[in-house]
Amino acid sequence: MTKQEKAINLSESAQVDQQSVQPFPRSRKVYVEGSRPDIRVPMREISLDDTPTDFGGETNAPVLVYDTSGPYTDPNVIIDVRKGLADVRSAWIDARGDTERLDGLSSDFGQQRLNDAELAKLRFAHVRNPRRAKAGANVSQMHYARRGIITAEMEYVAIRENMKLQEARAAGLLKEQHAGHSFGANIPKEITPEFVRQEIARGRAIIPANINHPEVEPMIIGRNFLVKINGNIGNSALGSSIEEEVAKLTWGIRWGSDTVMDLSTGKHIHETREWIIRNSPVPIGTVPIYQALEKVNGVAEDLTWELFRDTLIEQAEQGVDYFTIHAGVLLRYVPLTAKRVTGIVSRGGSIMAKWCLAHHKENFLYTHFDEICEIMKAYDVSFSLGDGLRPGSIADANDAAQFGELETLGELTKIAWKHDVQCMIEGPGHVPMQLIKENMDKQLECCDEAPFYTLGPLTTDIAPGYDHITSGIGAAMIGWFGCAMLCYVTPKEHLGLPNKDDVKTGIITYKIAAHAADLAKGHPGAQIRDNALSKARFEFRWEDQFNLGLDPDTARAFHDETLPKESAKVAHFCSMCGPKFCSMKITQEVREYAARIETVDVSVEEGMREQAERFRQEGSQLYHKV
Repeated sequence: MTKQEKAINLSESAQVDQQSVQPFPRSRKVYVEGSRPDIRVPMREISLDDTPTDFGGETNAPVLVYDTSGPYTDPNVIIDVRKGLADVRSAWIDARGDTERLDGLSSDFGQQRLNDAELAKLRFAHVRNPRRAKAGANVSQMHYARRGIITAEMEYVAIRENMKLQEARAAGLLKEQHAGHSFGANIPKEITPEFVRQEIARGRAIIPANINHPEVEPMIIGRNFLVKINGNIGNSALGSSIEEEVAKLTWGIRWGSDTVMDLSTGKHIHETREWIIRNSPVPIGTVPIYQALEKVNGVAEDLTWELFRDTLIEQAEQGVDYFTIHAGVLLRYVPLTAKRVTGIVSRGGSIMAKWCLAHHKENFLYTHFDEICEIMKAYDVSFSLGDGLRPGSIADANDAAQFGELETLGELTKIAWKHDVQCMIEGPGHVPMQLIKENMDKQLECCDEAPFYTLGPLTTDIAPGYDHITSGIGAAMIGWFGCAMLCYVTPKEHLGLPNKDDVKTGIITYKIAAHAADLAKGHPGAQIRDNALSKARFEFRWEDQFNLGLDPDTARAFHDETLPKESAKVAHFCSMCGPKFCSMKITQEVREYAARIETVDVSVEEGMREQAERFRQEGSQLYHKV
C-alpha cells in the first residue's frame, strides 16, 4: 500500500460522485407497486410541455422510460456510499426459507483479507455475514420457476418490462407502432409474471440476482425482453482507486448500463468489489480467473482448481451476480487458432489455453464444471459462459475454433440446466455484417435459445478511436436477430483505458443499438418514446426534444452552440435550416392553410399562386440571409 493509500480511510472519506446523483431535467422518479408493498419498481417519468393551439394548450402526457440509475437520481433518497444502498430483497429471500446466514466468510482468501489489519482503512465497513442455501436446497430463480413458483423477483421484472404499457396506450402515447420482424422470438403484447416464469424455466431468460446482493433491483436478460447493455469498469496495474471505480459504476448506470462487470486486475480486487456491490442497484458480473491469476502472481501455469474454487466462493459470498467462466476453451481447440491473424484475444481464453498447454491436460474449468454448478446454485450466481476463442479480427470470424467452442458451450449449458442454474452465452467479437446472422443462428441452435451476450460485434477493423461506432452497427444487427445483451465498446477500445466521457459515449451508443433492435423486433411499447420525441420536434417544443433524448445534456449543448439565446428554445425553426427553410415549419403552414381551404385541390392551386406572389415581393431571390 502506498503512503497516500495508508492515509486514506475510505469508511470516513468516500463520497458519491455528484454528477451521478443529479436528477434528469423535467424528470422524476416514480415507483410502481406490485402485489406486496415492498415490490416497488422504479421508472423515470419525463414531463412534457403543452402543445400551443388556437384553443389553448393541448396536454401532452408524461412519458415513462426504463431507469437503471437506482436511488441515485431520486432526490428523496440520501446517498452515502460508505453505508451502501438500501436492502431491496432480503425480506423476499427470508420468506422462501431455504437459505441460512453463515457465521462469517467461508473462503480462505476472504478470511485472509478480513484479518489483514493493513487493509482496514480500505475495507467497506458495513458488511453483512453472507447467506448460502441450506443443505440440499437450490436457491436459483430457474429452480423456483421450474417448480411453478412466481418469485417477487419475477413479478418485479414483469412490471419493469411492461412499463405501464396499458396506461400508455390509453393516454394515446402509442397511436402507431410498426410491426416488427422478430426472427422467431415470441414477444407477447404484455409481459406478465407468468410469462417471465415460463421463460426462466425454459432457459430463454435469466434474472441475475445473487442472494448476497440484496441491494439489486431485479432485471431480466432474454431474447423476448428488452435488449440490455453491459458496461465494464475495473482497476488495473496502471492505477485507479476504489472511489474512482464506484464513481464509474454510478456514472455508467446513470446513462443506462443494465449490468456492470468489474474486470479489476490491479491491487485490492477483493476490497474494490465489495464497495462496488454494496453500492450497485444493477447486477454485477466478474471474470473470476482474473483474480485467481493475480493470486498466483500472474503465472497461469500455477493456477489450480482448489484456488479457483475458493475464488468462486469468495466472490459468491460478496454478492457477484454472474460469473464469466471460460470452460469451453478445450485443449483440442487451441491448435485451431494457430493460423489466425490475431490468435486468442480473450484474456480469460489465453490464460486457460496457456494452462492447458503447460500441463497438457484438459481445462480444469471444464472437468470440474459440475462442481462449479453446485457452487452457483447455492448462491444463485448465473453463468456467463465465456467465449475464450472469440475472433479478434474480421479475418478470423466464424472459424473452426470459434464455432467449436460454441458447440461446447451448448453442451455446458445443458449441464447447467440439469442443475437448474441460470446461464447465458458470451459471443464475439469481430464479425463482418454478412456473417452476423450466422453467429446468432448457430448460437440459438447450439445453446437451445439460452440468452446470447455479445461484445459488439465490431463490423470492421479500420477505425481505431471509433470502435464504439464499428461495434454499435453490429450490436444493433445482432440485437435485432435475437441477442439478449450487448457489451458496450468505448472509443478507447484497443487504445487505452476509458475515462468518464468515453464510458458515457459507449453507453449511449449501445442504448441506441439496443433500442433500435427493440423497434425492429416489434417489442410492445418500444416506439412510445420515438413518437413523443417526433411530435415534440414537429411542434418545436425544444426542451421536450432535449429531455426525451438519451442524452439531454449533449442535445441542449449542440443546439446552444448555434442558437444560445433562451428565445431560440421556443423558435419555430432549427439551427440547421433557419427560419426560411425549416421543412417542419413549412409543413405546419401548409397544414394550417389547407384547413382553411375547402378542398386539397383548391388549397394547392391557391397556395401556389400566393407563394409565387410572395417570391416576387421578396425580390425573386432564391436564398435569403438568416
